[in-house]
Amino acid sequence: MTFSDVVEAIKRFSADEKHEIQLLLQQYLREERREEIYENFKSAQSEQQKGELKFSANLSELRRAIEE
Repeated sequence: MTFSDVVEAIKRFSADEKHEIQLLLQQYLREERREEIYENFKSAQSEQQKGELKFSANLSELRRAIEE
């Protein structure tokens, strides 16, 4: 099934069904974002344990670190 097939199928849904799809998609997106945040957290924890994290209050240093 292609994306356009899904879109066409959704067009035929009732308003209530479309609303339910919307709620489900929002929930799925939240769950995916939570998982992404958790994975980033685990990665940061690992970097911290290895001593690879750098902390600074100096804005210039932070900008350089972001650009790396």
